[in-house]
Order: sequence, then structure tokens, then C-alpha cells
Amino acid sequence: MDKNRHEVLAESLTRILAERLVSLHKLFDELTIVIRAKDVHSVSEVLRDHEDLGFDTLVDLCGVDYSTYGDETNALGQSNGRRFAVVYHLLSVSHNHRLRMKVFAEETEFPAVDSVMKIWPGANWFEREAFDLFGIVFSGHSDLRRILTDYGFVGNPFRKDFPISGYVEMRYDEEQKRVIYQPVSIEPREITPYVIREQNYGNGHM
Repeated sequence: MDKNRHEVLAESLTRILAERLVSLHKLFDELTIVIRAKDVHSVSEVLRDHEDLGFDTLVDLCGVDYSTYGDETNALGQSNGRRFAVVYHLLSVSHNHRLRMKVFAEETEFPAVDSVMKIWPGANWFEREAFDLFGIVFSGHSDLRRILTDYGFVGNPFRKDFPISGYVEMRYDEEQKRVIYQPVSIEPREITPYVIREQNYGNGHM
């Protein structure tokens, strides 16, 4: 029986990456590999340059906060208690292959992963977005600064522990004639919807 494309790619990845491959699994007809943070740059170069792989295009890059996933994370990504991950979606145009690469930051207080901008220049704004929204630092990035939130924004809004109301609010001050930041004035409250039903609802009467 001939091997399908995923099996061929899986064998190539296992052979070429060898000990740098932490895990490989197939889910929803897609391959995902997990590698260590210290190997991001070297593995990315191999994925791009090896003739059997040829992942020349970075389609997307995003951050993930696994703080509320619990034990399920181990089955899906080998987190081993690590909170933040970076996920890379790669495309090989020549081989028509797609691959997901997952990397967990070793530290929670200061999550950091090497930048792949020199390998895939399209990572520039993707890494800035993950830095802005998750607080993941990409070492070696040439211009790592916020890209979606305001310069005075406090915190990282896609972290699971970030409050819905945020930490500060912005308004225009008439006396100072400028925009100012101040502590959030909205008090968090739980809203219970009021539901109106017909008198005989659920009793089988029409």
C-alpha cells in the first residue's frame, strides 16, 4: 500500500530533525510538531532549506496561553506545566505540504522565544502581535514593539488572567486639553439575564 503524503512528510521530519523533535502528531488531517525553544532558529532553517521539506512560507504565527488547559495540554502539546507557546503555520509551495510547529517558552514570568524574522521575513508583524497581546518576547527581533494596542496600554489583553475591563481607561480632559489615562472607573458586575416565559411553558400545553 502506497504511503500518503502525511506519512511521507512525518517520516521525513522524524529522520531530518532527529533528537530536536520533541513530538509529532496528526490531528484533523494536519501534522503538528513540537520542538524546544532553544532549537527554534536551527529547526526553522532546516524546515525552510532542506530539499525534502522546503517550507518557504510562514502563513501565520500566534501566541497561546495554556494556563487554563490543565492536564489536557500534555496530550495535545507536551506543555509540562509551561504556560505560553508560539504556534507557526508553515507552507511548502514546492511540495504542497502544510505543517504546524509548536514551541513552548521555558519561562512563565518572562516568556521568550528566538525570532524567526530573518528566516521568514513575514514573521515581523506576527511576532509583534504575539508580543503585544501575550507578552511573549522574540529575541533578535529588530523592532519589537506594540502593534495593535496603544502605546500607553498596560498589560497583555490575550492573557487568560487579563481583566475584561482592563487596567486603565482613556479619556479627553477638557482642562488639560489632551487625552489622559486613568484607573478603570467601571466596577465589574455579574449580569443575570431576566427570562420571561409563558405561564404553561414546559407543561405540555399549547
